Amino acid sequence: MFKFVILFKRFVPPYKKYVALSLIFNLSATIFSLFSFAAIIPVLQILFGLDNAKTGYIAWNWSDRFQDIANAVKNNLFYNIEELIQNTGPNTALLYLGLFLVIMTAFKVGSAYLGAHFIIPIRTGVVRDLRNQLYHKILNLPIGFFTEERKGDIMSRMMSDVTEIEASIMSSLEMIFKNPIMILIYLGVMFVMSWQLTIFVLLLLPFSGWLIGRIGRSLKSSSKQGQEQTGELLSQIEETLGGLRIVKAFNAEHKVIKRFSELNEKIRRTFNRLHRRYNLAHPVSELIGTMVIAVLLWFGGTLIVGNNSSIGAAEFIYYLVIFYSIIAPAKDLSKATYSVQKGLASLERVDKILLSENTLNEPVHPIHIKSFKQKIEFRNVSFRYQTDWVLRNIQLKIERGKTVALVGQSGSGKSTLVDLLPRYYDPQEGEILIDGTDIRQIPTHDIRAQLGNVNQEAILFNDTFYNNITFGVDNATMAQVEEAARIANAHEFIIATENGYHSNIGDRGNKLSGGQRQRISIARAILKNPPILILDEATSALDTESEKLVQEALENLMQNRTTLVVAHRLSTIKKADEICVLHEGRIVERGKHSELIALNGYYKRLVDMQSF
Repeated sequence: MFKFVILFKRFVPPYKKYVALSLIFNLSATIFSLFSFAAIIPVLQILFGLDNAKTGYIAWNWSDRFQDIANAVKNNLFYNIEELIQNTGPNTALLYLGLFLVIMTAFKVGSAYLGAHFIIPIRTGVVRDLRNQLYHKILNLPIGFFTEERKGDIMSRMMSDVTEIEASIMSSLEMIFKNPIMILIYLGVMFVMSWQLTIFVLLLLPFSGWLIGRIGRSLKSSSKQGQEQTGELLSQIEETLGGLRIVKAFNAEHKVIKRFSELNEKIRRTFNRLHRRYNLAHPVSELIGTMVIAVLLWFGGTLIVGNNSSIGAAEFIYYLVIFYSIIAPAKDLSKATYSVQKGLASLERVDKILLSENTLNEPVHPIHIKSFKQKIEFRNVSFRYQTDWVLRNIQLKIERGKTVALVGQSGSGKSTLVDLLPRYYDPQEGEILIDGTDIRQIPTHDIRAQLGNVNQEAILFNDTFYNNITFGVDNATMAQVEEAARIANAHEFIIATENGYHSNIGDRGNKLSGGQRQRISIARAILKNPPILILDEATSALDTESEKLVQEALENLMQNRTTLVVAHRLSTIKKADEICVLHEGRIVERGKHSELIALNGYYKRLVDMQSF
């Protein structure tokens, strides 16, 4: 129960008003159901003459004992019904009792509906809040967090796990408020009617609770396993869609189908076990309830036949009806227990994201920068992802307005070095300074506001040309967008499309060629107009004609900016103010193109290999 309360306290407080209203109407529904059931007693008395004795009126006041008040109320109710039968006749009395039953039932179902009605804003609100929290957290976690996580698994946590948590919270509401209160009210009435019978019932119930608990404990682990496998399945789907060209090119359809089918079958078996145990709740609780009623019929009937009971035959049937009414909320309670167990398993998976620490902490006393004025400096910077050092003792200064290029073999640390500047990662040793201030003392928003990125893979969104170019830039006019596109050599092919700047470019820009995607990416950077530019192998994936257009766009973009270039094609960086050659995480050579050629070292070998 403690875990259920934690679950409730964590997500439901913003919706306390709806919880209170739902509780009030569910209580009303319970009370109205008791009144509607109460019509059974006089109906039986009229139909079968089960009670022909004349009842006298009993005076009472609120200072009497509770038991005396209860007995007086029950006696006087019967007295009034007998008066009604005598004054109007049995037929009319039956009509009135039927009308009373209909009215009470209408109040009961109306209250029950309103109780469910006010639960809906909690249900939908919790899902919205949880997904917002997850999405916000995903955007705020460092990129390094996602190198060890599968995209499909994260998507599974945002969708199916959140749905499980929502169901669990609804069940915890029923466990904490609705069902226990209904059961307590019904038990209270049963105690008032016959404490002997009720104690006998309570002695029978612990066995059912133990059996249901045994089934529920196995659900949490199975549910967690099922959600993890679902995440793996989504990852496979995402990988297949992303690599469909390769799958077809290598005739590997049978391989991916086999892998998918095996995992799909494993998920089927896991959820078979899970649903079988979950669905066991209803028949087990119903069987146990029927067994208890059978024993109760025998025990209560024995007491009534032997004239040892405080209630008559008609009241005993009412007692049984009330007890049977406990079975429904008790079954819901048992199913809610299972649902909460499944939800707790999903919550563990969601909390892996929500409770993850952001290792890139924002500064406690931030130093804000509005513009870049002097230089960027990497001072004794060393970095590693896990155990092996990727960068060692990097010393680099980039003066304002200068272009510095990074070259070297794959795996030498070029891309890692440029990823440190926008604080995608923090170095383990050394510091990176902008205008003499350590970037760890500057808010990341301020740092990234000074930067523009053009990467090897143009990362575009399934949206229009206009929205992709204005991504991250507020209140841009169409004239500004068109000017940025012209500078990036993109305007002509954009206006040639059916809807011009309002044409959709498809998923990741798949309606465009590689060169066109890259020029849209450059237009986006031009519109942002950053003082510092990072070009990470921006032309390495292009053909010669596209490279020429993109290189021209890049040169337009680089004018009057401080630029850090990662390049494989060395012909594109001959004009750089400084070229740094990285080898195994260290800068082994630096200088202008002609100076490095004269050294006849690493750079000269790279140039010779590309020339050949």
